[in-house]
Amino acid sequence: MIITRTPFRMSFFGGGTDYPGWYAEHGGAVLATSIDKYCYITCRHLPPFFEHKHRIVHSLIENVQTVEEIKHPAVRGILGWTGCERGLEIHHDGDLPARSGLGSSSSFTVGMLHALAALEGRYASKQYLASTAIHIEQNVLAENVGSQDQVSAAYGGFNMIEFHRNGSFSVSPVVLRQERLNEFHSHLMLCFTGFSRIASEVAKSQIDNLKQRQAQLHRMREMVDEAMSILQSEHTSIDELGKLLHESWLCKRSLSDKVSTSEIDYLYQEAMHAGAIGGKIMGAGGGGFLMLFVRPEQQQAVRERLNHLVHVPFKFDDGGSRIVMYQPNGLN
Repeated sequence: MIITRTPFRMSFFGGGTDYPGWYAEHGGAVLATSIDKYCYITCRHLPPFFEHKHRIVHSLIENVQTVEEIKHPAVRGILGWTGCERGLEIHHDGDLPARSGLGSSSSFTVGMLHALAALEGRYASKQYLASTAIHIEQNVLAENVGSQDQVSAAYGGFNMIEFHRNGSFSVSPVVLRQERLNEFHSHLMLCFTGFSRIASEVAKSQIDNLKQRQAQLHRMREMVDEAMSILQSEHTSIDELGKLLHESWLCKRSLSDKVSTSEIDYLYQEAMHAGAIGGKIMGAGGGGFLMLFVRPEQQQAVRERLNHLVHVPFKFDDGGSRIVMYQPNGLN
């Protein structure tokens, strides 16, 4: 039995420049961190005593004879791509709901690839997990997704991730004094809006608009470098990062009319009236989690103003996808 634990991610700046249709021509970069909320994949070879060959437990329980019968698109795509022949039992558990904007689908893909490699006795590098997950989601499943979620899930940590025109990527850990990192973290709040969306549909609307939104995307790429400068400066107020997040949100909203909704706009304005300096809807947009940048002394006022939302405490994660149980021959 193999169990993998793969983190979800929180993206701050540069989202949108990680679509292949953009960075293949212009290059791209994001500033993002993984957080201590995880996707767990349990995987084992299924003994040959059952009427079914594969058993997949997620929001549904699927007992099937062939990979093609599997309803879960990522499981079906991954098993088909890897050419899996032996029967498998796969369980999926997550700390947060799907379709939430925290990269949960990519965490699933990375964790699944990690589990299958371990089950076969193969070491899977972070680079392999990230690049293979990108290939699976963009080419095998043909989803409208960027490339940052897979990298954050595989590598973990607080990173600047650059996407190159040749399709490769590089990961540079953000080097900060611990006091500055703590100050940044203390200004962040995470709230669940209560409504989810299909990220691929929202993302498609952004991809379709790439050529008409070049100025915004170039500006969003510039913000990654500006955010790094603010973080690493000993003389710049951390509030400047909140102001930059607000500008980034305005740019992101302009990429497509599906990024925000009247409900999201209302929640964001309520948070700003209560003292937030900036923020954004996580992921492609349209719903999911709202991340806010708020001075610690004003966070209670924001909680009270948004008291109908679920507020989720979190910490930064630095481990990436991990194997937390390795018993390939069963629990002997």
